[in-house]
Parts: sequence; C-alpha cells; structure tokens
Amino acid sequence: MRIVADENIPLLDEFFAGFGEIHRYPGRAIDRAALADAELLLVRSVTRVDRALLEGSALRFVGTCTIGTDHLDLDYLQQAGIGWASAPGCNARGVVDYVLGSLLALAERQGADLSARTYGVVGAGQVGARLVEVLRGLGWRVLVCDPPRQAAEGGDYVDLDQLIQACDVISLHTPLAREGEHPTHHLFDAARLARLKSGCWLINASRGAVVDNAALRQLLPGRGDLQVVLDVWEGEPQVDVELAALCQIATPHIAGYSLDGKLRGTAQIYQAVCRYLGRAPEQALDELMPAPWLSELHLDGAAEPAWALASLCRAVYDPRRDDADFRRSLEGDQASRRAAFDALRKYYPMRREIDGLRVAVQGEAPHLAQLVKALGATLC
Repeated sequence: MRIVADENIPLLDEFFAGFGEIHRYPGRAIDRAALADAELLLVRSVTRVDRALLEGSALRFVGTCTIGTDHLDLDYLQQAGIGWASAPGCNARGVVDYVLGSLLALAERQGADLSARTYGVVGAGQVGARLVEVLRGLGWRVLVCDPPRQAAEGGDYVDLDQLIQACDVISLHTPLAREGEHPTHHLFDAARLARLKSGCWLINASRGAVVDNAALRQLLPGRGDLQVVLDVWEGEPQVDVELAALCQIATPHIAGYSLDGKLRGTAQIYQAVCRYLGRAPEQALDELMPAPWLSELHLDGAAEPAWALASLCRAVYDPRRDDADFRRSLEGDQASRRAAFDALRKYYPMRREIDGLRVAVQGEAPHLAQLVKALGATLC
C-alpha cells in the first residue's frame, strides 16, 4: 500500500510502516501528483481534501490527525466511497492549557482577579466541554453557548447575545461552518464585536474565520479596553500583521500543539485505519509516549491559591513564549511571513500537558487539593 502523509505527523513509521511505503510531503504541497497510486492519505488541517485533489485517484481512506474536519469535503468522500476518520478530542487538553496560560498572562498585565470574572465558552464540543469543566472546577462562573447541543440535548445553555452581554471573558471553541442551520463563519462579526462588554477578553483558539478579522482590526484602535488573544487567523498562513500587533497574545495556530495531543491524534487515526482494514492493532500509544521532563511538583499547604494556579500552569506551558516567537516572525515580506508561519508549526518545541503532572500538597489544604484536581493534574 502506498501511503501519502503530512511530514509533520509524528510517529508515522511506528504506527503505519506495517501498512506499506510512506511518502512524506509538506501538508500544503500534497497535490494530485503526490497521490498517484496512493491508497491511504494522512493529513493535518492545512491540506484541503476535496474532489479537486482526489478525483480519479486510487485512494481508499483519508485520516486527519486533528479534531476539526472543515478541511475535508465529507460529502465528496461519501459520494466517492472513500473512508475517512478524524481524531476528536486529541488536542483538547492542549487547547485548555493554552487558554489557562492566556488568562494568567492577561490577569497579570491588568492586575485582575480571575475568580471574579464571568466566563463565556462558545462551543461545547471536545475542547469547550473540557474547558468548562476546568473553569467550573476552579469555582468560576461560566456560561455556555452551543445551539446544536442545546437543540439536541436541552440543558443549561444561553444564546450568544446573552453570553456577549454577560461575560467578561469569551473563549471560542466552535468548528467552522459556512452553511447549514448553525453557521459559524464570522459568528463574531462587526455588530457582535461592537457589543462586547467594556474590558472584555476575547480568545479565539478555534478557526480564524469564526471572527471577522477585518472588523476586529478596525474595532480595536477605538476600544483600548478590549484584550484579544488570537491563535487562529483568516487566510492562514497569511496573517493580518496589523491585527496581530493589536492583540495581547498572538500565536501561529499552535494552541493544541502539545506533544501528547499530536501523538494522540496519530494513534487515533492508526486505530481507525486498523478498523477500516480489519486488522488488529499492534501498536499502543502508552508504549511510545516519552516521559515528561517535569513529572512531579510539591506545594506547601500554606501556598496562596492564585500563586499555586499560576505556578502549576506555567510549569507546564506558558503561551508568552509562542507569542514572542510569532511576533519575531512577522517581519519581512509576505512570502517570508508565510514561510515562517509554517516553520513555527513544523519545528514547534516540546510541550506537554497539565494532566500529565503529579502534584503533592504538604499538610491539610483541601482548597489546594481541589485546585489540583480541577486543573486535571494528579494529586499524589
């Protein structure tokens, strides 16, 4: 079997060498010529998989090692009889860690009390639901907007305009849908952006086009009270440099780029390919996952909770490093900036997740024990 794969997918040989010959390409360079005689295609989010790419090929199965599927033309895949799979939830914890790190950075700059703010989460799928669980576990007030889930399940949801009116922090975790009953393309358009509360923090770690980037760029110079964190951009790898300069934190679509998340995505697609081919899995992620550089921390029971929260989160991940790297990449001409965007993702440094951290609390400190559990770390 000839396998074509995005070169940035980790553990390709470990998981897929047993299926056939692997041919690696940059994700944006995978084209019809690359797919000649290929039966299995493995991608990430930068490769558009549709009729134009696949028609006339021998492809049998497409696996995307990502949560999102907006880069896959699912209707065409079904029509053509091509199997497919995604990796739902693979990087959810990494995105939660990114949001927590961003909140800590904004709070530090403004001297804000995170526990006193009202949080709005738009999209309660794998990522959003995990974030809601963590924020509520910390005892913070959270409102959730997810019209598809509300219609299907009922439950404690609010509509988007209510959320905008009530929330001091809004974090976006919705897929990108241009059509259908619940479109999310430019969900935050000029009108909704203008209605953000004074002092609101807006975080987008979903898809760039969920926020109208041009409208946001026009709004921010006159709304110095707003604090914006963008990890995703319309037109990636091209980035609106003026908008990036107006953001408090700007990063190159790496919110979910933890090592654990990327390896988990590969493993999930491996399992899906095994099911499709009717083969028993021979590899297990637990045997391939490297040990974390930092495995355990000890807290004194007298530690101040806000300090403990910041220390635990930043011990594992701090997005300010990625922000600094990204801002340096925005110099030069457009071609060099586009190349730098992809390079930052391709050569992304080692990063782990908070739920791989063990934390010991010395003495009786139930409030710290609850904080550790809420973050998802292991209390030992």
